[in-house]
Amino acid sequence: MALFDLLGRRWAMGIIWNLAAGPATFRALQNPTGRVAGKTISPSILNARLRDLQEAGLVERTLDGYALTALGRELFTLIEPLDLWSLEWGKSL
Repeated sequence: MALFDLLGRRWAMGIIWNLAAGPATFRALQNPTGRVAGKTISPSILNARLRDLQEAGLVERTLDGYALTALGRELFTLIEPLDLWSLEWGKSL
C-alpha cells in the first residue's frame, strides 16, 4: 500500500514516466513532454515529489540531472503495460 500511496501523489507517475526516457534536468521535468506536454509542475510540488521518489530509492540525482535508479527502472517495466490498458479502458468509458 505504501507504493500505491507514493505513486498516487500528484505528478509522481508523470515524473517516473518522463525519466524512463532518460535523465532530465529540473527544468525539463517542470515542463514535461509526452502526454502531459504543455502542463507545468510547480517548483514546490516538483521538489517534494523528487524528494519522495529519491527517499524511496526510485530516483537519483546524476550529472545529467535526475534519473531512475535500477529499482526505478524495474518499477517502470512493471507499470508500463498499464499504459496500453488504460488507453483502452479510457475509450470504453
